[in-house]
Amino acid sequence: EVQLVESGGGLVQAGGSLRLSCAASGFTFDDYVIGWFRQAPGKEREGVSCISSEDGSTHYAESVKGRFTISSDNAKNTVYLQMNSLKPEDTAVYYCNLFAFLQNYWGQGTQVTVSS
Repeated sequence: EVQLVESGGGLVQAGGSLRLSCAASGFTFDDYVIGWFRQAPGKEREGVSCISSEDGSTHYAESVKGRFTISSDNAKNTVYLQMNSLKPEDTAVYYCNLFAFLQNYWGQGTQVTVSS
């Protein structure tokens, strides 16, 4: 059973930084995409960033380019999201997502709140 456990959320002032972690376990896929989505109150869930296991390529939503950095530690099966220059509009629940063989797996989410 695939398990994704997020950590690192919290309350931060605008301009501050946070680092989210997602520890993945229970899978043997060699080819997958893992990353982060977020959902703000009253809004749809949106993709933030992802990284491919195949070639390490990364993708970012336009709204976070230049501020967020995704990385992975394959030895620890952990993916990170370094979030800098945070804005109040980054406030959301952040979910770790793993996509493999046309299936989505989700973590429980971690709250990020950015105060102005």
